[in-house]
Amino acid sequence: MIDWESLRYFAALARAGTLLGAARALGVEHATVSRRVAGLEEQTGVKLVDRRGRRILLTPEGERVAAMAERMGEEALAVERLGLAAGATLAGEVRISAPPTLVAAFLPAALVALRGRHPDIGITIVGETRYASLDRREADIAVRMTKPEQGNFVISKLGDVAFGFYATAAYLAATPQEQRTFIAYDETMASAPQSMRLAEAAEGRKVALRATTLEFQLAAARAGGGIGMLPNFMLAGLDDLVEAIPQPRPLTRELWLVVHADIRSVPIVRVVMDALKSISWSG
Repeated sequence: MIDWESLRYFAALARAGTLLGAARALGVEHATVSRRVAGLEEQTGVKLVDRRGRRILLTPEGERVAAMAERMGEEALAVERLGLAAGATLAGEVRISAPPTLVAAFLPAALVALRGRHPDIGITIVGETRYASLDRREADIAVRMTKPEQGNFVISKLGDVAFGFYATAAYLAATPQEQRTFIAYDETMASAPQSMRLAEAAEGRKVALRATTLEFQLAAARAGGGIGMLPNFMLAGLDDLVEAIPQPRPLTRELWLVVHADIRSVPIVRVVMDALKSISWSG
């Protein structure tokens, strides 16, 4: 009989495209993924992957098996959600997916207070820039800056986050306007509204520093490295940055609370959602 765990590992590899990516998604070593996939090939007698350096290409047979494994995984997760929905106690684990910057700024106090009221609820934060899959139970609840357009989700708005252009007063005083440089996300975030607004404001001036994290962009702006577009909540308690470019209409991003419809009424999920809704998110 085919080992389901090996099929699950192979499905993760098919989604990620690399052993390392699959290992990260599964929380195991990449050698474990390789061993599982090799074992599946031995069990089936079918070559499933072409190994070409770090990138893994599926054979035609591998594509078919991956599609079947994905469907099996979806059914298994549906059964898991059904079991979770049957639970009526305020005990268990809840995983929350949210951008790291939002996690650090908004979640700690509310979740610590929640744990004080319900000590049998464990919280795991998936603080990644990518969106964890609610369908695959990578997270139970998500806070997102983009409203999902597809999926069996229950979605509610949490608030709005405003962005502004900031730099040190010393940098602005020492640098002529036409020579001012900018601090931005890397190219993978080029389509984000804040990246597009920054590109408009730059008017051809150079983006001198790029980073995947807002934390670095803030630190670079505070070090006098240029003008960064930052969410206003990150400036709380700071007095060394000033508005560098006034905006007639400040850019805002909506924040959305997302949960799979199958588990929205689960008591432990419900109380965590209520805790997140109680936060004053606007910034």
